[in-house]
Amino acid sequence: MKIIDIHITPKQHKPVRLQEYAVGIFKILPTKSAIKKAIKKKLIFVDGKTTSTAQFIKGGEIIELFQTKESSVLKKLNLKLKILFEDDYLAIIYKPGGILVSGNSFATIDNALPQNVKKSPKPDAVRPRPVHRLDYPTSGLLLVGKTSSSIIALNAMFENKEVTKIYHAITIGEMVPEGEINSKIDTKIAMTKFNVLKTVFSKRFGCLNLVKLMPKNGRKHQLRKHLLANKSPILGDKEYFIDALILKGKGLYLHASMLEFTHPFTNKKIVVSKELPKKFRKIFPEVSVHQLFS
Repeated sequence: MKIIDIHITPKQHKPVRLQEYAVGIFKILPTKSAIKKAIKKKLIFVDGKTTSTAQFIKGGEIIELFQTKESSVLKKLNLKLKILFEDDYLAIIYKPGGILVSGNSFATIDNALPQNVKKSPKPDAVRPRPVHRLDYPTSGLLLVGKTSSSIIALNAMFENKEVTKIYHAITIGEMVPEGEINSKIDTKIAMTKFNVLKTVFSKRFGCLNLVKLMPKNGRKHQLRKHLLANKSPILGDKEYFIDALILKGKGLYLHASMLEFTHPFTNKKIVVSKELPKKFRKIFPEVSVHQLFS
């Protein structure tokens, strides 16, 4: 065996289990299951000794990764991503519609990040990882952690609802100018605020609306389920739709257009937005940036 990577842990606010902490610190071990297998195979040492999944990291430990002849190296995914914000702790990237954020597939945003995001110079630098999700057909802003401490902090911010997310969608059918949709998703409370910014007539769909969406929760498929429950499904949705109102071949008209939060390490206010995709502009060509975010 030979050492192929070394990581020195920074001081932790509270002890973190090794299996949780080590996700992403080594490029060839991107998941919890990969970390667990490496620990069981005695390929991960902490302070010069073999370890277990039960060990807690407090800070100052030296974590070493060894490689055997049988160890495999992950292939690199050559997918160019747009970086909209980046510093030593985190990055905000643009996710195109029609690609998974993560999962068992090779072609994911997760696998493309190491080739697009700069490695952090911080001592707890890890493989960059998405800290929230966007559906496969949804385009827009995705927040990425670059250090173990930032991943933990950003996850906590999402849990505590300290990250403001704004989406835009094109919906089908008549809607009131603004309101809230409150209906449980998978037995859990979920609430979405909406504002109709503009409506145009459509021969096929009756009318189409450009809608600003502000979810207060992060339930799976929340916006898509809520808008269908409101009888105003999102244009192009093949999963949550009304019969005879399906648009095929254009993708889902749902876009994660803004992220706003206080940076967990610099305490600066971060506001990043991304203009609407071209397919939105073809239907609503004259909507200004002020209208989108006011």
